[in-house]
Amino acid sequence: MKIEAVASAQYQAPQTAKAGAAAGGFAAALKSAVSQSVGQNLDDIFQRAADAYGVPENLLKAVAKAESGFQADAVSSCGAQGIMQLMPSTAKSLGVSDAFDPEQNIMGGAKYLGSLLGKYSDPKLALAAYNAGSGNVEKYGGIPPFRETRNYVEKVLSYAGGDVSVPAAAGESGIAPGGSGTQSVSFTTEDYSRFLQLFAQELLQRSLSLPDGEDEAEQNYFLTQFS
Repeated sequence: MKIEAVASAQYQAPQTAKAGAAAGGFAAALKSAVSQSVGQNLDDIFQRAADAYGVPENLLKAVAKAESGFQADAVSSCGAQGIMQLMPSTAKSLGVSDAFDPEQNIMGGAKYLGSLLGKYSDPKLALAAYNAGSGNVEKYGGIPPFRETRNYVEKVLSYAGGDVSVPAAAGESGIAPGGSGTQSVSFTTEDYSRFLQLFAQELLQRSLSLPDGEDEAEQNYFLTQFS
């Protein structure tokens, strides 16, 4: 989770100096930002992407597992990006503006895979084209004789033939997400530091705008919101 989302949510909300106005307060902004950060469930995205582009959901998940292990910030040696490992030019042609955004990336990958399945009517050829390009599939009249591509096709089909386990949220920076199925929020040291800065700013802003005698009410409000 990026703690800057708290600041964004806070200052988009109506400002209030009254302790009782919790709806637009910092605590509400924090809760909203945390809720948004854990709400991007990968299973849900895969299901919607598969439905939108007519791709078998398990096959789509299998490609993602083989390509990146569901790592949202994965970058290959040739420059492919994100969960579905889209090349920048391919991502652009698919309407993906941020290849590291899980939803955009998966939707783009599903759209691309769906077009290949429609073109070849054979999952093996579609997967070969996904890995090595349509040009090579056409050049060799089938799966190219590249060891990497042949292993890739076998691997994906093997994954798709079983139950592909998808993490609750996309992993980042090479850290594999937990497989418990419980959504969680990851905070870095920088996130904690920024949170404390924002919290201090909020306290100062409120204390300066409160009439005399309301300091105790304000303190009770924060204790209630963060308990």
